[in-house]
Amino acid sequence: MSKIPLTTKGAEKLRAELQRLKHEERPRIIQAIAEAREHGDLKENAEYHAAREQQGFVEGRIQELEAKLSNAQIIDPQTIQAAPKVVFGATVVLQEQEGDSEVTYQIVGDDEADIKQGLISVSSPIARALIGREEGDEAVVQAPSGERIYDIVEVRYE
Repeated sequence: MSKIPLTTKGAEKLRAELQRLKHEERPRIIQAIAEAREHGDLKENAEYHAAREQQGFVEGRIQELEAKLSNAQIIDPQTIQAAPKVVFGATVVLQEQEGDSEVTYQIVGDDEADIKQGLISVSSPIARALIGREEGDEAVVQAPSGERIYDIVEVRYE
């Protein structure tokens, strides 16, 4: 399996979720299963079946997070010496040429992308158009709504 790029913040969030699932959710579900067993007949016990189903989801997510973290290549954007080039972990301020709107994005791994927080996946069309460019360059993004052209105003690593 290939390495999955993650920022240090993204890795911390995954570790926190894993910790919560293992030490809060798992014991809570085990307790719910034990209580449901005490009610008797397991064939017609909806609480038991619901708890078992929930246990399956939690255990699956735990395995998924452990696999991602074990295959992660954790990159600290603050230690990258690539400025003024745009690479993984960069925070980029863009100005759309057709409008005067300015947007700021950080290029992160697929698992930590959240457009509402300005975090875009390294495999997104915008990130692919930006990587390798420098401040002052023009980036042409092939968006579903058509071609968009952005000017790279600033590149920083924070």
